[in-house]
Amino acid sequence: MYGLKEKASDKKIEEAIYDEVLPAGLGWMHELKQGQTLRILDMEGNQAVDTTFYDLNNPEDHYSAMATIVAQRNIYITTGTILRTESGKALIEITADLTGCHDTLGGACSSQSNTVRYAREKINMHNCRDSYMLQLAVNEAYGIKKRDLAPNINFFMNVPVTKEGGLKFDDGVSAPGKYVEMKALEPAVVLISNCPQLNNPCNAYNPTPVRLLIWEA
Repeated sequence: MYGLKEKASDKKIEEAIYDEVLPAGLGWMHELKQGQTLRILDMEGNQAVDTTFYDLNNPEDHYSAMATIVAQRNIYITTGTILRTESGKALIEITADLTGCHDTLGGACSSQSNTVRYAREKINMHNCRDSYMLQLAVNEAYGIKKRDLAPNINFFMNVPVTKEGGLKFDDGVSAPGKYVEMKALEPAVVLISNCPQLNNPCNAYNPTPVRLLIWEA
């Protein structure tokens, strides 16, 4: 099913109103106005980008993996996917995608999951949940708290489902210069952790930067 809905964008980088490189392991939180488009560009390839979304006007109504999966009857997302909130509201639309498949099930790594999946001594390793928590603290004006941490999408991450119903973490499906692009259907807040994970191949055991660009409607 990979690559079935790959679609290039017609957006020109020189017309972007926002352009920032986010180093590996850091977080990012930003408002998207209705109609604006965000591109996440994988600069060096095989980098997982843990991302979730909130309704700007009602942050408690955040991205819902369940509502999104049920509505599209597919556990993976790509061009044409509508990302829905807990209330079922259409919040974000994937409008361009050069990989054709992104994970909705693997979740964000945390100190706890690192110890369970890998080893007790991994507890102090930096993780996506730490990045999320820091962004919530420095962007408190949005009113999003720890209890509002939501399920997330792992852009560019390859998490096949086994015949037994388990999950695997395999090499990523991206490459240098690949990107995914999304349009805000409603005013939204985007929360990103550019994943620092070193214990599985989702980042090719070498986390790298991504580029974030925004265009006006």
